[in-house]
Amino acid sequence: MITIDGSEGEGGGQVLRYSAALSLLTGEAFTIRKIRGGRAKPGMMRQHVTALEAACAIGGAECSGLTVGASELTFRPGSVTPGEYHFAVGTAGSTGLVLQTVLVPLMLADAPSRLVIEGGTHAMAAPPFEFLQKTLLPILERMGPKLSITLERHGFYPRGGGRIVVDIDPSPLRQIECIERGAFKAGKVEALVAGIPFDIADRELNAARKVLAEWPDEAFAPMKLPAENGPGNALLMKAEFEHVTEVMSGFGKLGVPAERLSKTAAKRMAGYLASPAFAGPYLQDQLLLPFAMAGGGAFTTVKISEHTKTAVTLVERFSGRDFRFSETSEGSHLVEVS
Repeated sequence: MITIDGSEGEGGGQVLRYSAALSLLTGEAFTIRKIRGGRAKPGMMRQHVTALEAACAIGGAECSGLTVGASELTFRPGSVTPGEYHFAVGTAGSTGLVLQTVLVPLMLADAPSRLVIEGGTHAMAAPPFEFLQKTLLPILERMGPKLSITLERHGFYPRGGGRIVVDIDPSPLRQIECIERGAFKAGKVEALVAGIPFDIADRELNAARKVLAEWPDEAFAPMKLPAENGPGNALLMKAEFEHVTEVMSGFGKLGVPAERLSKTAAKRMAGYLASPAFAGPYLQDQLLLPFAMAGGGAFTTVKISEHTKTAVTLVERFSGRDFRFSETSEGSHLVEVS
């Protein structure tokens, strides 16, 4: 039984999700205390409960203490069973983070699976649907599995109500290296609005143009969604390279001016564009688990995040894999899995 302090490192829900995924993959049971101890409101939120319920469902696991607000639980994995599953967060909690918990275990199962996940698809502190579709899943497909993801309905905070469908055709994972991102092909900025004034999109796009001045005017586009999908707003920035597409995002919030939201997201994209690295700040920690399960691999990335440091500690503890970090002569960071 592995004992984990949920307040260490990143100190958020990532510790819980990674632990559950690793437990299913390695067969190691765990107890976690001080769940989300590094957050202003510690304990499990609805999306964390749904993620663990999903892990229990696909993995035949036993889990005690699985309630909203709980600060401690024990998880004992069974065997992963592929199939058709439906998980509903019930709030705007992230569909992508629920998927993160069960994706790699199902990628290594012995038959295909289909997941229907309902909740938030575009919300703060979580990867939007487009990141999963354009950035993460294409890289995981290079490792062997066939993956597809469909957005059936947008879900914004606080209403939620979004719906994604994920099909997973599993395969043993092969080692890959993601060192060079290749030539820049195209950039695009989309401002999504649903049930709120449309001029918010124009204000966001105008602010983004000032930071990403080298991108052509046609790269900036507003998108009006049906009002019943909202209220909500998301700003999505995509930089397509030969070997990877990076997605940066910002999400509308009461009290935060559209221009500030846009400028922050655009500066993150500009920072990535100025680096030669393959993986951006949000992709780097998503690659650790599949690379470890493949038994090796390497990728270059921007500055190592606290999320990545926390995930490395967990992966090493459950799997015994070792990670090596070094800085390249071009200023990016090389992550190698042995």
